[in-house]
Amino acid sequence: MTGYYDYVLGLIPAALIGVTAFLNLVGLSLTAALPGGALVAGAIVAHALFVRTPVAGDRRARIDRSAGESAGGARGRPVDRSRRRSPSRGASD
Repeated sequence: MTGYYDYVLGLIPAALIGVTAFLNLVGLSLTAALPGGALVAGAIVAHALFVRTPVAGDRRARIDRSAGESAGGARGRPVDRSRRRSPSRGASD
């Protein structure tokens, strides 16, 4: 079963070689086209690392589920304000 990171691993060399070859065919020299391909490959790596972070599948589901529960779970629930702490004695303003 291929997942997101399998595609990323295939896209890195494909982008490096493909973009470099395309820019070279368009008319850029190889030394000018290679940084362009490396930039695209680096953008793919950055997306895989920072936008779609590598977290285990079960852990990602638990994180997403707990975030949804904490954001929406407290709504509609009455808040007990009788247990609020009063300011300590002797504290000055």
